[in-house]
Amino acid sequence: MEEQSRKWKSKFIWRDHGKKRNFNAENEVVYFRKVFEIEDIGCRFLAHISADSRYRMYLNGEPVAVGPCKGNGFSFYYETVDLSDRLRVGKNIIAVKVLHHPPIGENISVWRSPLGMLVFDGELTDSNGTKLENIVSDDSWVCLKDESIRFVEGRYNTMFLGGAERVEGESCNFEWEKLEYDDNHWERCICYDSLDISTGVLNTWQLTKRTIPMLYEERKEFVGIKYVNDEEIKKADILEKFSSTNKGCLKLDSGKRFIVEIDAGILTTGYIKIRLSGGKDSKIKILCAECYENEPIEIPWTRDRGVRDDEKKGKLYGDIDIYKVSGRGNKDENIFESYEPFWFRTFRFIRIEITVGESPLYIHSFNYRETGYPLEVKAEFQCSDVSLHKLWDISINTLRRCMHETYEDCPYYEQFQYTMDTYLQTLFTYHVSGDDRLARKAIYDFHSSLLPQGLLQSRYPSIEPQIIPAFNFYWILMLHDHYSYFRDSKLVKRYRATMDTVLEWFDRRLNEEGLVDNIPDQYWKFVDWVPEWRSSRGVPQAAKTGSLTVYSLMYAVSLQKAAELNIVVGRKGIAQEYLERATKVNHAVIKNCWSEENKMFRDGPAVELYSQHAQIWAVLSGAIEGKKASNLMEVATKIKTIAQVSYAMSYFLFRALSKTGLYDKSFELWDAWREMTNLNVTTWNEDPVTQRSECHAWGAVHLYEFCAEILGVKPSEGNADSVTIDPKLGPLTWAKGKVVTRLGEIGVSWKLLNGNFNIGIYNPNKANIDMYLPDGTIIKNLCDKVIQLKSKLN
Repeated sequence: MEEQSRKWKSKFIWRDHGKKRNFNAENEVVYFRKVFEIEDIGCRFLAHISADSRYRMYLNGEPVAVGPCKGNGFSFYYETVDLSDRLRVGKNIIAVKVLHHPPIGENISVWRSPLGMLVFDGELTDSNGTKLENIVSDDSWVCLKDESIRFVEGRYNTMFLGGAERVEGESCNFEWEKLEYDDNHWERCICYDSLDISTGVLNTWQLTKRTIPMLYEERKEFVGIKYVNDEEIKKADILEKFSSTNKGCLKLDSGKRFIVEIDAGILTTGYIKIRLSGGKDSKIKILCAECYENEPIEIPWTRDRGVRDDEKKGKLYGDIDIYKVSGRGNKDENIFESYEPFWFRTFRFIRIEITVGESPLYIHSFNYRETGYPLEVKAEFQCSDVSLHKLWDISINTLRRCMHETYEDCPYYEQFQYTMDTYLQTLFTYHVSGDDRLARKAIYDFHSSLLPQGLLQSRYPSIEPQIIPAFNFYWILMLHDHYSYFRDSKLVKRYRATMDTVLEWFDRRLNEEGLVDNIPDQYWKFVDWVPEWRSSRGVPQAAKTGSLTVYSLMYAVSLQKAAELNIVVGRKGIAQEYLERATKVNHAVIKNCWSEENKMFRDGPAVELYSQHAQIWAVLSGAIEGKKASNLMEVATKIKTIAQVSYAMSYFLFRALSKTGLYDKSFELWDAWREMTNLNVTTWNEDPVTQRSECHAWGAVHLYEFCAEILGVKPSEGNADSVTIDPKLGPLTWAKGKVVTRLGEIGVSWKLLNGNFNIGIYNPNKANIDMYLPDGTIIKNLCDKVIQLKSKLN
C-alpha cells in the first residue's frame, strides 16, 4: 500500500445543505449527473471515482462500477474504470448514486466522515492518445437528494449493514440515470474547500488506488418455489414469470394478498431486483433469509436450526425491505417500475409478500445479480470417500460468499473482517487459487488498525474499535504464512515494526510466573465458541481466576514465527531474542499449568479446568515434544469431558495431530461436517453453540486439509524454491486433485493397490519437489514434468 500520489484535477462535491459543513445524522442517498459530448467513436475514457460512503456509477444508463473499496481514514480508496466501450457519439451521461452513512450508526465496517462526498476524475483521449478534455466533478454537476427512501434498524441482520429499506415509489426518480431524464429541477453541486497540501495538512479523504479487483456481478435466476399461498397459481408458472428472459408477466388482482417463498438453490450474495407495472399503492415486502429454521432463541445471536430447506417444519426469519408501488409502470407502453435495494443481500431463500392496491399489479421479473470477489478456483479434489466431495464443494461456496471487498466473518450479519477468520481464509485461498491480493490488503488493513497501546484491532476496517488480544497472534501467523507461500521478504520488512509492537505489548503483560496476564477487563478474551464457555461468550472460565494458559502458548508460537520472519529480513539478534522469550514462556507454562495427575495442561495455573485448546497450543508451541506430545494428543482427543474445539479452532487441532504423527485421527472428525450436510446446508455454520451465521468461512478447513494433507502439497520449510508432497492416507484407498503453489499448479494422484502405494505427479512448471513416501522414504529435488513413484506399505 502506498501513500496518495495521484494528482487530482477534480473537486470533492456534494449537495448544498445550506452551509457546507452541516453534518447529517442519518443515512442519506444523493443522485449526481453530468452530461458531456464526444465527436468520434474510438475515444478512450478512463474514470477515477470515489465517494463517501458508497456509490454505484452508471454511464448512459448502464451500471459500470460499485465502490469504494472498504478502507479507513488514511486509505480512502478510489476505483479506476475504463468506460471506453460504453461511449457513444454525441451526448453521454455519467450518473452516480451515493449513500452516505452518518458518523455514528450502522454498517460500521464502512469508513465514513461526517461529510458526504463524490469525486470523479475522467480522462478523455482520442484513438491516438491525445488528450481531448478532463471531465471532473465540480459545480457544473447537478444533484438531488432521494426523498423516497429511509433506513430502519433491523433486528436480524441489517443492524450491522446499514438498515432495512422503506421506499415510497411515488417519490422515486425513475430512470434518473438515463440521458433522456429531465433534471431541470435538480440543484447545482457545491465544492468543498481545498486544503493547502503544501503544509502537510491531510484532507478528509486520503485517496488511495484500489488494490484488489472489482467485484463481479453476474445475472442469476431462482431455481425453485418452496411455498405459495394461492393454490391456483402454479409454482412453475411463477418461476417462469420471474425469469429475466420471460416476455410475459404474473398478474395479481386488486386487493389480493400474495405470498411466495423462492429458492436460489444455494446460499449466495447478490443484488435483488423486482420489475413491475401497474398496481398503484401496492405494498411489497421482501425478506431475505439464510435458511428455514425454528423461531430464534435470541435475536440475532442464537438460532434453532434443523433441516435448512424444510419449509414444512421451519420458517424464514430476517429483516424486511418494503417498497410501496407508484403505479407509474405501464406494460402496454413497455414502461416499467423497478425496485432494487442499494446494497447486496445474502440469501438462500426469499419471502415476498405483496398486498395489491386498487388496481392489478403485474410482476415482469424477479431475479438477482450475484456478486463477490472474483475468486478463480483452480484446485481440484476427489478421493475414495465420496462423502468428502460434498465437504469440498460446500467449503468452496462458503469461502466465496465470505469474500467481497475484504474477507468477511459472515455475509448475512456483519460483513466484518476479523483476524482469526481472515487468517484461515487466506490460507484456504492460497491453496485453491494462488491469489494473494485480498490477503495482502487484509494484512495491511490490520496493520492500519494499530492502536497507541500497541495492539491491533480484532476487526478492521471498523469505525467502532474492538480488541480481542489473542487475535493479534493470528495477524503474525498470517504474515508468516504469506511469506511461506509467496516468499515476499519486502512485505515482511514492511510490517516488522508492527510485529515488534504487538509482541512488546504481550511482553509487558507477563506476570511474576512468566505467564501472559494482566489483560484489561474491557478487552474481550475470546478463544473459541464452545458450550462450556457459552455464558462467557467464548472466554475460558479460567479467565475469572487469572491468566489463560492458551494465551501464553499462542504468544510463544507467535514469537517463534516472528523469529523466523526476522531472520528473513536479516535481524538475527531480534530473532534470537524472540526464541529465548518463547522458551521462557513455554517453561513457565510447564511449571505452572501442567497437571501431573491428569497428564494435561490446565486452562489456567490455579484451576482444575481443561480444554483441547491448551493441549493443542502446547504441542504447536513446542512446550511439549516427541512421545510426550503424541501422548498428550491421544489424551486430548480421547477424553470428551474437556472443552472440545469448534469448527474454527479445529484447524489447529489438525495441525497438532499432523505434527505428532496422529493425522489419521482427523478423518473421524469430519463427522461434524457430515452431520451438517445431512441438514442440507450449502455453506458452513458459524459454530455448534449459537448457530447464528449459516455462512462462516473459518469452517472451510477442508480446503487446506484436502490439499496440504491428503494430497500432501505444501511449501517446503526453509527452502524457498521447493514444494513438499507428503500425502496422508488415513482410511482412503485413492485420492487425486490439483493444488496451486507459488511454483505453479501441481497435480497429484495416488492409490493403494495390493499393498503398494503408487503416486503420479504432474508438474508442468518443473518445480523442485521434496517427496515423502508413506514408508518413510524421502526423495529430494524431483523436478520432472511427470513423476511416477511406488513404495511398499508396511
